[in-house]
Amino acid sequence: MLYKPFFRFVFFLLFFIGWIEAKEVKTWSYVFFFDNGIKAYVNFSLLPVPAQGQKVACDLSFWSPKWKHPSVGRQYPPERMVVDKEKHRISIKEEYLMEGPIAKGHRVLFSAEKGGSFLLDVSFDSVIRAQKPSQNSWNIEKGSFFQEILIPYGRVSGKIAYNNDTLSVKGYAYADYSVQKSLGVESVSRSFLFSSKKYAGRLGISKKGELFGYALEIEGSQTRILSPKSILQNAKPYDGTRFPNSELEILWNEPVESLKIDASKVFQKFSVLQNFDGFIAKKAMKFAMGGELLFYRGQTKQDQTVVDWSISGF
Repeated sequence: MLYKPFFRFVFFLLFFIGWIEAKEVKTWSYVFFFDNGIKAYVNFSLLPVPAQGQKVACDLSFWSPKWKHPSVGRQYPPERMVVDKEKHRISIKEEYLMEGPIAKGHRVLFSAEKGGSFLLDVSFDSVIRAQKPSQNSWNIEKGSFFQEILIPYGRVSGKIAYNNDTLSVKGYAYADYSVQKSLGVESVSRSFLFSSKKYAGRLGISKKGELFGYALEIEGSQTRILSPKSILQNAKPYDGTRFPNSELEILWNEPVESLKIDASKVFQKFSVLQNFDGFIAKKAMKFAMGGELLFYRGQTKQDQTVVDWSISGF
């Protein structure tokens, strides 16, 4: 039975070799909620992949019963990412784009041929500008986490496609940017992302039960910074050790209404390992992360406002 310790050692060695080449994860995240009911989750990341070093990772997942919720992920050498600061343009092989200032006209392109044909090409028709807190970096045990909400709410239009089905779409979107340094991922129990016409943001709970991250309250074209005070489940503090299965209530330090998320109604469960190429890469990432990173996604209606949310963790 020596093969298990041996392979654990090999995976650890491969992980360490990859990690020393790139010790931080940078991620640009977009979530699109289209009026036809389809949702799209897009991430562009610079991250270390065990045994391979730093990679550019691009992934897209659709929530669409008609398309049976397809997803795709690609990884490329970091030199494939071309940054043009003057033009506010980040390109990966010209198949994946973040183009234009974070304002009206900002464009997101994702096109891939892998297990099917995927396309998302949308632009922002309007953007609510996001306030930035004076402190948006947190130390989390062995690492740190930086977060910036880029677009709390913006109307979008364009087209999406899966295989031969191309649709013109309109809707709204949320976008943020984060930097996770060192081994912070091992210290996080749960992460929450939520977006609506009233609240938008990303919060996390460390394994010590500490809250980090921030959100924005949206009032017309203005925003207000919110910091989390506590998260309750069944009127008791929620520590994040398990995925919640009932309503959560997020309380703020600011004098505003709490945010409620009905976590008993999950419309999609998604594993990040689905979008890594190859059996070895999937096993190595699972070992390196300490488990399988899952996303539970759902929707809650609060005071006539629809809140779309995603809860992630191991």
